[in-house]
Amino acid sequence: MFRNQYDSDVTVWSPAGRLHQVEYAMEAVKQGSATVGIKSKTDAVVVALKRASSDLAAHQKKIIPVDEHMGVSISGLTADARRLVRFMRTECLNYRYAHDIPLPLSRLMNLMGNKMQMSTQGYDRRPYGVGLLCVGYDSLGPHLYQTCPSANYYDCKGMAIGARSQAARTYLEKHLDELYNSNLKELVAHALRALRDTLPAEMELTNKNVSIGIVGENQEFTVYDDEDADPLLNLLDPAERKGKGGGSAIALDDAPPPDDDLPPAAPEDPAVEGPAMDIQ
Repeated sequence: MFRNQYDSDVTVWSPAGRLHQVEYAMEAVKQGSATVGIKSKTDAVVVALKRASSDLAAHQKKIIPVDEHMGVSISGLTADARRLVRFMRTECLNYRYAHDIPLPLSRLMNLMGNKMQMSTQGYDRRPYGVGLLCVGYDSLGPHLYQTCPSANYYDCKGMAIGARSQAARTYLEKHLDELYNSNLKELVAHALRALRDTLPAEMELTNKNVSIGIVGENQEFTVYDDEDADPLLNLLDPAERKGKGGGSAIALDDAPPPDDDLPPAAPEDPAVEGPAMDIQ
């Protein structure tokens, strides 16, 4: 990680037209463990790698229910994710109380974007250092959204964020045409294979390091952890669960789609080497 004279405040623009504090928050997302989300015409699935801070600690939960019809998977700072999930749950409860129907995901994502954007315009705040994959089902069908620390959000057919996520996105691009008409078991298998491609060669998918979240036309959002995930993991042969060592822990091409119509080659700002952020 690098620092320069333009990154002391999120409100300070660099001569290259960049907000370095926002870029640093996006780096925190890249250092989080990988998570993958995909959808078909009837269901949406999200899978995530759980990470333990040590052998003495339990694995951190990566998939969090928000309402009966939706949930999120996180990559980045877990504490920031808890704050955003609390906001999302409050909005879902208020909308259900006022209208007696679930909150549409598109409206919730608009509210989320506005909330996250406020943190990029004040010197007394910092951007949220977490990326979310939000899956849900409403009157318009299944949805998958990606949110970024820059306050942008994207409606996706399939997406992967976190460490080594480029390998998972490559898998999804190759099989994109198959996802829409897949049944639930095929969709889960595709998600697990994409997540497997983010693993180092010495690791494999197990019920200890994988969480699976499913929501669909006839199913409320449900999270499968530990022994509950075994029937879904069995959709892959034992040989298919082993990692292929795809890419470095932090890939340069893990950035989300461009935020603005900036010039393709902006000049570099003066930088000095500094300490890296410690991401749990």
